[in-house]
Amino acid sequence: MNIQVLGTGCPMCIQLMKQTERAVAELGLPVEVGKVSEIDDILAFGIMMIPALAIDGKIKLVGNVPPLNELKEIIKKG
Repeated sequence: MNIQVLGTGCPMCIQLMKQTERAVAELGLPVEVGKVSEIDDILAFGIMMIPALAIDGKIKLVGNVPPLNELKEIIKKG
């Protein structure tokens, strides 16, 4: 599983990164969370709003930071 947080460094982007790392740790997944911060790379995913979450190259979340339990469910479903 490859998890990426897409964002330029805004407060919501930072919060999503922290929440995602926490969710992965609490789920006990041997996964590193990557960060995509370059605008051109973010736009290549076909989104116009940040932060966003991609799992295995597919966008799963755009424009918000969900509660931890909801984020865990998104990650579990992949």
